[in-house]
Amino acid sequence: MDGTVWDSSENVAKSWTVKVHEAGYTDRIINRDDIKNVMGKTMDVIADTLFTFTKKGPERDNLRYSCQEYEIEYLREHGGLLYEGITDTWKALKDMGYHNYIVSNCQAGYIECFLDHYSISYGHEDELIEDIECFGNNGFQKAENIKLLATRNKLTDACYVGDIQGDYEATVKAGYKFIHAKYGFGSIDTEVPYIGSFPELTDIVPVIL
Repeated sequence: MDGTVWDSSENVAKSWTVKVHEAGYTDRIINRDDIKNVMGKTMDVIADTLFTFTKKGPERDNLRYSCQEYEIEYLREHGGLLYEGITDTWKALKDMGYHNYIVSNCQAGYIECFLDHYSISYGHEDELIEDIECFGNNGFQKAENIKLLATRNKLTDACYVGDIQGDYEATVKAGYKFIHAKYGFGSIDTEVPYIGSFPELTDIVPVIL
């Protein structure tokens, strides 16, 4: 999701700042760089990183829940920065006989708000995105959710496209191939196949799979 198909950091930061101020921390501002630096992590880790001005426990948890719920509402209306050629590339991959899925460490509802905002069909084998899974749905880490989605959809082979080291490590742990979205938020500490833009997937996927 983040750093691979879109950049929602600016609008996430805006929505979180609203809730931080409503909670009484009016001298605190969450900015785009704050969000970009924690993209790809689970929400509890993000809160522990960004909300050090709160007491760990119910105080921090309540602020996190408030922020993540409003974030979904805000992004469903305002969206983010959609990278070039996302939906056209998914359509092309489907036409080539491949299947598109999304696995993320995000909260429940985040993937859906992205898909809804851009009117991207999902949830069935005939749709552009056939299935989705995330940490917020089940508390599973990314490697587990990659394996869960692969098992659920009876996949014999797959590759995961991500932009940060954690994506690569989760994919390796899950036992699948990895493609680095080099235009995203992070780097990978080993040599892996990569793309400089999302549409390049139509060239590299047939080589990898």
